[in-house]
Parts: sequence; C-alpha cells; structure tokens
Amino acid sequence: MKKIVALLLLAMPALAQNKLSSEMQQAAQSFLSTLSTGQKDSANLPFDSEWRFDWNYTPRDRKGLPFKKMTSIQRTAAIQLIQTGLSQEGMAKAEAIIALEHVLRQVEKRPENDTHRDPENYAILICGAPHAKNPWSWRVEGHHLSLHYTLTDGKVQFMPSFMGSNPAIVLPGYVQEGKQVLKSESDLAFELLRSFDDNQRKQVILSEKAPSDMLTANKRKAILEKREGLPLGEMTKIQQNMFKTLLQTYFDRYPVTLKKQAFKRIEVANLKEITFAWMGDSEPLRGEGRGHYYRIHGPTLLIEFDNTQNQGNHVHCVVRDLTDDWGEDLLKMHYQSAHDKK
Repeated sequence: MKKIVALLLLAMPALAQNKLSSEMQQAAQSFLSTLSTGQKDSANLPFDSEWRFDWNYTPRDRKGLPFKKMTSIQRTAAIQLIQTGLSQEGMAKAEAIIALEHVLRQVEKRPENDTHRDPENYAILICGAPHAKNPWSWRVEGHHLSLHYTLTDGKVQFMPSFMGSNPAIVLPGYVQEGKQVLKSESDLAFELLRSFDDNQRKQVILSEKAPSDMLTANKRKAILEKREGLPLGEMTKIQQNMFKTLLQTYFDRYPVTLKKQAFKRIEVANLKEITFAWMGDSEPLRGEGRGHYYRIHGPTLLIEFDNTQNQGNHVHCVVRDLTDDWGEDLLKMHYQSAHDKK
C-alpha cells in the first residue's frame, strides 16, 4: 500500500502538468479557431520563428494580434487563454497593469483615443501548432506586460515573465489615485532590508545608487557574471521566512501547478544559495528619491526589481530561469527523446 501511495505522489506533479498543458492547448486552439486567415497570419507563426524570442516591455508595435483588432468573441477567447497561465491574483495584476494606460493618458495629457498609451495594444502570439506532444508556445505582450509559455510533451515553462507598473503608485489628482499594482513585491523587500543588521547590510547593499533599469533588460538570455548579496543560508530564521514570502509573491501570480514546479526547481538547485542584493534608496520615497533596485539570484533563478525612473515611481520587474528560459531544457529533453526513439 505504501508503495502505491508513493508512486501516486510521484505521479501527481506530472498529471497536474499534463492537465495544465491540455487546458492551454484547448484554449489556444479555441482562440485560433475564431480567427480569419489574415488574422492567423499575424497571430500564429512557426515555432522556430525568431520572433518567439523578440520581447519588450515598452509601448511599440509587436508581433501577434492585438486586442484592438479582435472581435468580442475573439477577445473572450484570448482572455480565456491568458487565464490558463495566471492565478486569480496574477490575472488581477495583469488587468491592473493594462488599466494604468488610462492613468498615463491623463498624466501625459493625451486624448482618449491615443495609440501610444493604449489599453488595447496588448497582443497574443502563438508559435507553432498547439499540440499535446510537439513543441509550441504562446505569449501575451504589451506595455509593462510580457508573459511567455513554452509547451512540449505535456510540460509547461513560463519564463521569461515580466510585469511593470507606471506609475508604481498613482499620485493624488489622477484616476485610480493610490493604486499600487506591485505593492507586495515592493513592501516585502523593504521589510526584509530593514531586518538586516549592520554587518548583513554591508553584504546586501552593493551601491547607494541604483541602475537605471534591470541589468538584463530584455536580452534573449539573462546573464550576470556572479551572484552578489547575502545568501539565504546566512540569514536568520525570521529573515529566511521573510525572504521566502517575498519569493512566493512572485510565483503566486501563476497557477498552483507552475508555482510548485518553480519552487521544486529552486530547491533542487539549492535554495540556501539564493542571494538577496540591493542598490539605491533604502526607504520607499515614492516619486521623491533616486529610486531603488533589488535582485534575487540563485543557480537557476533570477528576479530583478527596478524602481528608478520617474524619481522612483516606475517599476520594472522580471522573473527568469537561467537555464530554462523559453523552455530550453524542456526542448533538449524533447529532442533527445525523439532521437533515442530512432
């Protein structure tokens, strides 16, 4: 009986992955089925297209089919696809990020039909044919939102994953006053920073000046020369719990299956080696300071949070897998398996 239970426990993550993969496949197929031939030419590219790796978080024209060119039926199908890749909390964040385009129109005194700050300029792109075994991918991208999913053999990879917020907190006098989309990601980091003693802060704080943006920006492959900061293993138990809560905040955006998958991967790579590093202001000055930056850096994981533009009121943050962005590990296993069967 114990052996049966053990086997079932081992099988559960794979079953959950297969279920999520199937849900994404069905949602993507449903979305594609609503499109005209011309729309499919925009929204569905080959899996080996270089456009799969072309991502950005600035306002621009991008590959894929934007919401402003969709019918109401197509929009509903697109939203259902996005919902398969996010938790309720993650979906709420994504919707709030998009809604900030209305705030930026007011801040920058743009007309309601402005196309630079445009809540409808968020596009769906599918690369490859949605399939249970063969590799394919999908993404949703627009200003301050870039979410990528790669699928093969019933498995899902969901990095790189970017969310940003401008303004970080909506100042008085504007619509959505007081709104802070990425509040937990900011507040928990400051709480952790304040918990360190003087010796720990010497290791954590790398510079009094923060970089102007995330160091890896939107590069296809995220590379930092070395891990800096204070490792989890050298923190107190209380600090370790605070750090894990901060880390969990980033993965709470995704379905439970992907969240568990991410934590398992981090633990296997050695959770205690993950470091926390800080640059810039040590207090949240909200539009009145030089800004701040922190990163969480492990053997396989990199999270960068930068809030320096607009005097520290404009956030960029990204979650990256240093070996499996774009499903690189998944694809290696897929192609190796295909080769072994020949």
